Amino acid sequence: MSAQKILVVDDNPVVVKTLQLKLAAAGFQVATALDGGAALASIRQDRPDLVVLDINFPPDVSHGGGIAWDGMLLMQWLGRMEEAKNIPIVIITGESPDKYRDQAMKLGAKAFFTKPVANDELVALIRQTLTVAPESPAGSTLAGSVPPQPDAPLKMK
Repeated sequence: MSAQKILVVDDNPVVVKTLQLKLAAAGFQVATALDGGAALASIRQDRPDLVVLDINFPPDVSHGGGIAWDGMLLMQWLGRMEEAKNIPIVIITGESPDKYRDQAMKLGAKAFFTKPVANDELVALIRQTLTVAPESPAGSTLAGSVPPQPDAPLKMK
């Protein structure tokens, strides 16, 4: 069995590299993207098993005809792409959870983490999601779990 593929999408290269190293050490195959256009291209080409997605990006002028991609817009597009609509998405952001949490969860995010990300909790959630995801309907939360609350530790059963 080959390693499960994770796509990390964030405009901060330090965050991307940190998550890439942590996820690779946990046994995942990791692809990265620094903007929304690169993320879409990677999703179409690599077909990741899960996406770790930041919410805010600087305007993307090199891809998609100058579309100002952000995590919410990317989630909307992925929800309409047949090849991507069932890929679980985990949000990471430095923004206030109150500002984006509800919208992200309505768009199908499996969980919402604020930066700095608790890497061990993120890895545990990814493992749980990828174990449960094939049987879960699109847009549902994990069976028997509640999405983590802002700044609260993730409770695993």
